[in-house]
Amino acid sequence: MATVSEATATTAPKRRWGATVAGVVILCVMLFPLYWMINTALQPESGLLEVSPVPHSLDLSGFTSAISEQGGHLLTSLAVALGAVVICLAIAAPAAYGLAQFRLPGTKSIVFGTLITQMVPGIVIANALYSAYVDLGLVNSYFGLMLADASLGIPFAIVLMRSFMVAIPKEVIEAAEVDGASKVRTFVQVVLPMSRNSLITAGLFSFLYAWSDFMFALTLNTTDDVKPVTLGIYQYIGAHVGDWGSVMAASVLSAIPAAVLLVLAQKYIAAGITGGSVK
Repeated sequence: MATVSEATATTAPKRRWGATVAGVVILCVMLFPLYWMINTALQPESGLLEVSPVPHSLDLSGFTSAISEQGGHLLTSLAVALGAVVICLAIAAPAAYGLAQFRLPGTKSIVFGTLITQMVPGIVIANALYSAYVDLGLVNSYFGLMLADASLGIPFAIVLMRSFMVAIPKEVIEAAEVDGASKVRTFVQVVLPMSRNSLITAGLFSFLYAWSDFMFALTLNTTDDVKPVTLGIYQYIGAHVGDWGSVMAASVLSAIPAAVLLVLAQKYIAAGITGGSVK
């Protein structure tokens, strides 16, 4: 027995070291494109095939050029993404609460249909929206793009927040109603604060959907009045195909807001995704 225990104790650290090494290798492979993007951005004078694996000096001229030419598009993307988050949560939160707490007929079918909508290709939705947007006068408008981008996050937000709100004890809601609170007041002052983690998670994913959207930006805009950074970088590549340092600098700048939000909200994301699975 002692021999078996000693052998097991010797094997366990080796397995942990093996898992650590494998994890580090996988992480390096996943982060290498990001490193190469930053590395190329710091060498704006080098050709695409002449980029050194390690930058010899910090040349920020590519970032200066990218900010001057893409700064306005970054602000446009930020405004559109924040507007899409507001629209998404304003629609998804009440819908999730209704599906979670009220005995509505066909609730399971509605939730299943919501999941099915996420499987529809974006190009199909974009083409259908364009025809409707022309009739409504929403083409080349901030609100139109916000509304379209919000549609990307609404199904996910409804499913996520519903699974969280189902786990809210009915006794809490009944206690608020006994104290004289209306259903709207109960939803605003009781349910939403208790669903903070799911709200932040849904809002963050909605922001990421809108921030990275390219299909709607390309289809629903025929002028340069509303040009998000995704569309700006697409056209920037065509105009600066020989200046990959500036192109990569613009890509790095466009990735910073999403990366910062993910780092700041990571604990809320973990709690929001797993909260609805435990009742």
